[in-house]
Amino acid sequence: MAQKNYPLVSIVSVNYNGSEDTCEFIESLTKISYPNIEIIIIDNASPSDNPKIIKQRFPSIILYESIINYGFAGGNNQGIMRARGEYVLLLNNDTIVDKGFLEPLVDKLERDKTIGAVSSKLRYYYDRNLIQYAGYTPINHRTMRNFAIGHKEKDKGQHDRDHETPYAHGASMMVPMRVIKEVGLMSYIFFLYYEEADWSYRIKRAGYKIFYVHNSLVYHKESISVGKLSPMKIYYLNRNRIVFMRRNVFGIDFLIGILYQLMVAIPRNALKFLIKGKFSLFYAYVRAIGWHLKRSISSEIHDNPYL
Repeated sequence: MAQKNYPLVSIVSVNYNGSEDTCEFIESLTKISYPNIEIIIIDNASPSDNPKIIKQRFPSIILYESIINYGFAGGNNQGIMRARGEYVLLLNNDTIVDKGFLEPLVDKLERDKTIGAVSSKLRYYYDRNLIQYAGYTPINHRTMRNFAIGHKEKDKGQHDRDHETPYAHGASMMVPMRVIKEVGLMSYIFFLYYEEADWSYRIKRAGYKIFYVHNSLVYHKESISVGKLSPMKIYYLNRNRIVFMRRNVFGIDFLIGILYQLMVAIPRNALKFLIKGKFSLFYAYVRAIGWHLKRSISSEIHDNPYL
């Protein structure tokens, strides 16, 4: 990295029943080459974990133990509110970072002030040559589908070029503090899933670009805290897909999209679980729709918190 002035980077991570993973994550951060960081760990009221071991093993970090689980968005917001850095890096606690991962992110933002957020290249921790994320394709506002570029490809350098992306990946997302002060924090309404996509849309609406940075490498232990087909995951994914639409999709696209979700996608998937006797997953779909029916005209859907 060319500059000799290293701005302070506040690294924020949320712990929920994963103190051992969080400690392994922090251990990797102690070995990075970037010299000016603070590490802020927010424990989201872990019910079966002892987050105090994190502070015992790494006394220099900032640990805040919340008495309420505010979800991924709320936990990160609590960390951001305690951050002193010029840049804030949201980094999942189930990641391990490459030694030189931070310099390219800072350098990208230092060189171009029109960029409002950057994300690292993500590879899978348990298959370290396999790509998880090298940018995203745009979300189709009617089907709400999109894809991670490079997903499950062997990394042969085919995505070794920085490029603009529709939104950042929440597992490793850096935002300048000045941009956060302008656009606000993540919306608490999401709790889990879609919060970084919504935040990215707000950053872009404020006139900023978002970039994937190819030479910032992070390894991700995918889905440690939430099961692949858990009721929690089914509920929040489907609830928040519609929350995202209500906040960011308008006009004919919204009308077609909401009809598709309510009359095609959700009934089709819910019926599959019902036929297979997976009643808890079926009920998660029902609750997701019920949440919106109860809040069909609620203004809280559009609330954005600010620093």
